[in-house]
Amino acid sequence: MEEQVVKSETNLDLKERAYATGRRKNSIARVWLKRGNGEIKVNGKSLENYFTRPVLQMIVNQPLSVIQSENGYEIMATVKGGGLSGQAGAIRHGISKALSLYNNENRPPLKKVGFLTRDPRVVERKKSGLAKARRSYQFSKR
Repeated sequence: MEEQVVKSETNLDLKERAYATGRRKNSIARVWLKRGNGEIKVNGKSLENYFTRPVLQMIVNQPLSVIQSENGYEIMATVKGGGLSGQAGAIRHGISKALSLYNNENRPPLKKVGFLTRDPRVVERKKSGLAKARRSYQFSKR
């Protein structure tokens, strides 16, 4: 009888971290996730110091609340580009992807609520002859 060796594919680096890239609008977030005390660092600052609005903090914490492990992972993210709302969305996307890479059982609940899908909406470019992307200049009769 032959022994079957099941090769488990691990997506972790040497420091037992999962890495993922999240994108939203014009923001790109690089996210490293490992087991820990629930600390979230964004660009070297704590989550509360980087995102002062509670709504943005809630957006970043949504993937952890979906899998019910708010204090189970330590997250380090670097984000650049765009505004604060896009950056929070990019971090949420990156955390979701990293959680699914860290443990494949996290994937179905995150996919069900749509956190693994990249939101493709970006700002429309300005067209020539118009004031903005779609708004025309004010019409003057005389």
